[in-house]
Amino acid sequence: MSERRNLITDVAGIHVGNAHNARLASGVTVALFDQQTVASGVVVGGAPAGRDTGCLDPDRFVEGVDAVVLSGGSGFGLDAATGVQAWLRERKRGFPVGNMRVPVVPQAICFDLLNGGDKDWGRYPPYRELGYAACEAADLSFAIGTAGGGYGAATVDLKGGLGSASAVTSGGFTVGALVVVNAIGSTVIGEGPHFWAGGLEEDSEFGGLGLPTKVSPEMRRLRWKGAPEPATTIALVATDAVLDKAMTKRLAITGQTGLAKGLRLSHALTDGDTVFAAATGRRPLTDRNNDVIEIGATAADCLARAIARAVYEATALPFPGARPAWKDKFGSQLR
Repeated sequence: MSERRNLITDVAGIHVGNAHNARLASGVTVALFDQQTVASGVVVGGAPAGRDTGCLDPDRFVEGVDAVVLSGGSGFGLDAATGVQAWLRERKRGFPVGNMRVPVVPQAICFDLLNGGDKDWGRYPPYRELGYAACEAADLSFAIGTAGGGYGAATVDLKGGLGSASAVTSGGFTVGALVVVNAIGSTVIGEGPHFWAGGLEEDSEFGGLGLPTKVSPEMRRLRWKGAPEPATTIALVATDAVLDKAMTKRLAITGQTGLAKGLRLSHALTDGDTVFAAATGRRPLTDRNNDVIEIGATAADCLARAIARAVYEATALPFPGARPAWKDKFGSQLR
């Protein structure tokens, strides 16, 4: 394997691009696949919004997808997939239907409409153009934190953002996660600075603080965004393993447990929590059951780490009442 970036693009066959608008305080992240790729997904929140998610079930006709979109904008942000489709169509990508090709672009959105940005965009929202621009920017390296689909995201107590992480299983399979953290709850234990995912951290990727010596009942006290502010953590987990659609669905199910590892809380009534999964098919399984089990467990850990990285790398928005960034509050405690 080439130099590890600790990004989902360590999984061969994936490029990621971001586009955002600072005045709007929102953006789009696109995971582009080099070729049509087996994908599935699960929706575990009570208030989701998405596009082309129905085709991801194992019993559905379409076998592969061309891209996955994680966007801000709530329901308005669903226009982003149209821009991604346009970019793919120009390159003659998509599911063949007669003499036409239809790019298959599943999408999930987060609610970032109340973050202080200027949402007076006129007749049509700008997400179609942002989706196209994110495709143009797609590469193996990309920014995390206040970037792309995570630009306007926030948790209950800190600035949210875009995160990513990767790992290699004992069997040699590369696994990665990409996430927009706009969580209803918190990524940190109590008032911070320790992350709930601190026990999974690798190479001080989110500060190296580990876990506190004790988590008291007060530190476990539930806090969440109240009405009228819905929340969503949306993600993609991926592997270079050869998986069929059913096992990719299993990867999504197992991988989404990373939300519970990295957040307190998740899967709530006003969450739109959605996790996609993709298998780029570069490495055959050698021990089917054990390989699939380890890939799924590793994906869950990667997702939890990516959640912490999103918040750790985020910078605060320049608006009154904006959530503070983790580094603004706790950066002085770094080694």
